[in-house]
Amino acid sequence: MTSSVVIVGGGVIGSSVAYFLRASDPTVQVTVIERDPTYARSSSALSAASIRQQFSTPLSVRMSLFGIDFLRAIGERLEVNGERPSIDLHEGGYLFLATPAGVSTLRENHALQRELGADISLLDAGQLRARFPWLNTDDLAAGAFGESGEGWFDGYGLVQALRRKAQALGARYVTTEVVGIEREGRRASAVRAANGETYACDVVVNAAGAWSRSIAAMLGIDIPVFARRRSIFNVSSPAKLERAPLLIDPTGVYFRPEGRTYICGTSPSADNDPDDLPLDEVDHTLFDDVIWPTLAHRVPGFEALRVERCWSGYYEYNVLDQNAIIGRHPDIDNCIFANGFSGHGLQQGPATGRGVSELILRGRYETLDLSPLDWTRVLENRPIVEKNVV
Repeated sequence: MTSSVVIVGGGVIGSSVAYFLRASDPTVQVTVIERDPTYARSSSALSAASIRQQFSTPLSVRMSLFGIDFLRAIGERLEVNGERPSIDLHEGGYLFLATPAGVSTLRENHALQRELGADISLLDAGQLRARFPWLNTDDLAAGAFGESGEGWFDGYGLVQALRRKAQALGARYVTTEVVGIEREGRRASAVRAANGETYACDVVVNAAGAWSRSIAAMLGIDIPVFARRRSIFNVSSPAKLERAPLLIDPTGVYFRPEGRTYICGTSPSADNDPDDLPLDEVDHTLFDDVIWPTLAHRVPGFEALRVERCWSGYYEYNVLDQNAIIGRHPDIDNCIFANGFSGHGLQQGPATGRGVSELILRGRYETLDLSPLDWTRVLENRPIVEKNVV
């Protein structure tokens, strides 16, 4: 029987686990150790905060289908003392664009997504021009657009709402840093913290995000998750784009509306993506050399762009396959890992929290089977191939 759980990390993953644990079994003692309750450096607060079902793997689609249901009902689910949180959810849709070379992949993905219940339309170049007249379609063959269930929201607001609800349900949050984990054979027995306290546990959950590698190392586990910096730019333009979605160019450059401005970015090239770059720096060269020229080509009205502000956040990047690692490692019985979401943590957080709580309380998944994301594929070097990596 599980009576005490210590969760390392109180971002969207850790707080989602805490919420579902206490909501499912109020007798379980839940302690969340979070070193920074302002979340100033957390991936949850610094990301572009979006959700989509346009993946190429069934499990990712299903996780985000649950995610959008959760976000739509967040006011009711996470109400505390009559106060209902709002995360300003905009279901503006994702628009994945494809050149002729990418059409077959787009069609295959669309068929899968529709089969699983996602509300995605496949549009040819003419339909794209009709729906998005500001779009340059000269080199495009097709696009896949989320009619509903996809969009963006306040990621920081989601984390705070989950945290507040978990606390209202009885989860204890402690502001300190984990400095060690005591292990006896195949079990973790206690978590040691910088405040001098030791927290005994029946189960420990590694939900430390971009810092999960150091937590895993305290248990003697090598996890292929690294902190990779991603720069985000908030830009203004005189162009008025009617019904602009979150657009993914074939190059990987993206943008989406943010009030009267736009948020944009892209991943750096693989040969220029080192670990643990400082978050107080922004890759302006990437904007000047890649993002701006790409956006100006795709949206002619974006030839005139002005950077209003910019920032950087970390992806907790799984170098094996950019998919999450969720579950127990075979060398330790009572540690649950939930790491390596590689930019998908906010949208997959609710499904992860529900699944991890089931694994802890019931010993198995009861709603959505997350076992394809467990350690087996990592240890056997069998990456999950996701064709829609953003």
